[in-house]
Formats: sequence, C-alpha cells, structure tokens
Amino acid sequence: MDREYMRKISYLAILGTLIVASFLLLRPILMSIITGTILASIFIPLYLKVLKVVKSKNLATTIISITLIILIIVPLWFITPILLNQSVEIYTASQHIDFVTPLKTLFPSLFVTEQFSNEIGATIYTFVTNITNGMMNMFAKLIMNFPTMFLQMLVAFFTFFFIVRDHETLVAYIQSILPFPKKVEEKLFKSSKDITFSVLYGQVVIGIFQGLFGGISFFLFGVENAVMLTLLACLAGIFPIIGTSIVWIPVAIYLFISGNIVAAIGVASFGVLAAFFENAIKPAFVSKRTNVHSAIILLGMIGGLLLFGILGFIIGPLILSYLLIILEIFRDKRIPGFFIQNPEDEIDIKMGYF
Repeated sequence: MDREYMRKISYLAILGTLIVASFLLLRPILMSIITGTILASIFIPLYLKVLKVVKSKNLATTIISITLIILIIVPLWFITPILLNQSVEIYTASQHIDFVTPLKTLFPSLFVTEQFSNEIGATIYTFVTNITNGMMNMFAKLIMNFPTMFLQMLVAFFTFFFIVRDHETLVAYIQSILPFPKKVEEKLFKSSKDITFSVLYGQVVIGIFQGLFGGISFFLFGVENAVMLTLLACLAGIFPIIGTSIVWIPVAIYLFISGNIVAAIGVASFGVLAAFFENAIKPAFVSKRTNVHSAIILLGMIGGLLLFGILGFIIGPLILSYLLIILEIFRDKRIPGFFIQNPEDEIDIKMGYF
C-alpha cells in the first residue's frame, strides 16, 4: 500500500515538474500559439468547405494558409509603416490643438473661471499626449523588433496550419484526457463550440467588418489619418455596447466644428449604417447558438486587455465564457442561465419541460 502510494506521489511529482518546465519553455511563444489557435478556430469552417472540393487535407490547409497570408499578413506588412507615420502626425498635431475653446463654446456655464479652464485643458492635453505617444511607441517597437516578431508569426502560422489540418484528432485527444463523464463532455464541447463561434464571429469578426464599413467614410470624405481611425474603429467595433460610435461621433463633431458639414453628415451616416449592420447581421450568427451576456463579453475584453494585451480582446471573453459553461452544465437546470443562454433551453420552457 505504501509502495503504491509512493509510486502515485512520484508520478504526480514528475508530471507536475514536466508541466511547469513545459510552461516555462513555451511561455515566450505562448501568445503566438494562442493566436494561431484563435485564427484556426475562425478559418476551420472555410477549411471544411474547401476540403469537400479538393478532397485533400494538406492541399485544403495550404489553400487556407495562403488565404490567411493574403487577408492578414500582407495588409499588415504594408499598413504598419503607414500607421507609424500617421501616429507621428497625430502626436505632432495633438501638441497644437486647442481643446478648451470648443468646450467653452459647448459648455459656457462650466468654464467660468480661467483657472478651471487651464486645469481642464492641461488634463486633456496630458491624456491625449499619453495616448498618442503610446500609439507611436507601439508601432515603432513593431518595426524595431521585427526579427522577434517574425519568429512569433512563424510559430503562430505553424500552429494555425496543424490545428486546421488535424483539428478533429486534436479534439478527440482533448476529449480523451478530460475527467468529465461522457454526457457532461458532450455538453461541454457543444457549448464551447457554440460560444467560441458566437464570440469570434458574432463579436470579433462582425465588429471588425463594422469598423471597416465605418472607416470607408473616413477615406470617402478625406478625413486626415484615415488608416489610423479605421484601425481604432475596428478595435472599438469589437467591444459590445460601446461599438464604433466612440470613434465616428468625435470625428463627426470635429468635422462639424471645423465647418466641413458635408463630411460630418457623411461620416455620421456611415456610422449609423454600421450600427444597423451590426443589429441586422449579428443576430443571424448567434440566434441559434449558445449566447453570452454582453456584460460578460465587455468585462472579459477589458480584463483580458489588461492581462494579455491586444489578444485579450478575444481571450478574456472566452475564459469567462468557458467558466460559465462548466457552471451551467453542472447546474443542469431547465431554465436559461442569466449569463449563458441556450436556445434549446428556451424551447424546452415553451414546451413546458421544467
């Protein structure tokens, strides 16, 4: 008995040591692996459609990988220098902008004393300077750290390739090591798949397209630094509740104050259409799948951004969603959860199955 007990302890100690060592080994490229996994999750549905046509896993994966390079890597290669230049222009322009005068015009009752006006102006100036300086430094680091970035992208690309090609085998392997009963395991994977689809497509992909649609107006009406503003609109579009309005409304107000009325109306019109686009298209993606409360997605994005950086926009909501999935599975109630809502549960309620 003691010998068997010591054998289990030794096994767990060795396993724990190897897990810690493996984590330390993979830690420098962990975010690249996660990036490749997320991209693979987005492109797997397209891979399955291509596979039906070409009948070869390697050929289908190669086609999808080339598509990834064309859609993501090539634009980043050309856009990054533009973003760096525009971030420098925005930083330089922000040093000469009078923030107080427009506010005095809009809210004259608040800016009664000169001291209050100076304090508000200094606060806004410091805030804008920190943001623009941070953007400029971020894009500059991308160029200066290109060798490291290249290795990270290479890891992400290979992770993407093998997960897309062998995702069925990988899922089967993960299922084989989970400690859950078969019924719980099936629910867990189905709910996880639906949640991942809802977050990646319903929130991230649609949010990016919404930002791109709004960004078209910046180019059409000659707004300065349109590339940078479009990038910010794409990032804002990912956030639930907030959306692209946090970008196009200040731009429209600035154009209106500057006397460019036509451009202001045009930008505002595209912004409203972008919001309509989200409300019309998003329900079609998530209506028949397990859906996550917007508050959970928003909190997950903010927490993920602070913990993981830019990828936290996606990782944060998924972590919280997977936790809630497990809680919902073990709750095992025939009423919809507050944070996780499954259409099948709503059907059961309508049919009277409590």
